[in-house]
Amino acid sequence: MRCPYCNTDNDRVVDSRATADGLTIRRRRECLECGRRFTTYERMEETILRVVKKDGSRVPFDRSLILKGMLKACEKRPVSMEELEGITADIERRLVETFDREVSSKYIGQLVMDALAGLDQVAYVRFASVYREFKDVEQFLEELRPLLQRAEESSGR
Repeated sequence: MRCPYCNTDNDRVVDSRATADGLTIRRRRECLECGRRFTTYERMEETILRVVKKDGSRVPFDRSLILKGMLKACEKRPVSMEELEGITADIERRLVETFDREVSSKYIGQLVMDALAGLDQVAYVRFASVYREFKDVEQFLEELRPLLQRAEESSGR
């Protein structure tokens, strides 16, 4: 570590302790050349998860985009903000645990659709129609068939 006063690379650590959040180490150093003291902070280097979009471009992961998409899909539906925040946090946690650097937007979209399918079927269909970019009614019906079959099975038909 170079001394900020005399620019030499000859110091010793006088004191070392973790910060209150436990994510950073504060080190008090003394320059052995000029005798002045200075403080450095050591943090874990975080790799930023990047999302590979359909067109091949890469953008930093932004959890607010997941929440925004679900909010649109759940508009005027009986779904609380807490539920959506929980789903968003769960998806973010799963992505960080599973991927080191990059994840496809398709994978994220599928996680959102899976979560919405268990939460609210109307929100699921709304999200799927935008996410999957349905071109015609037949594609829309293909997405609805599994939902209709599950509804029929659960009602005992």
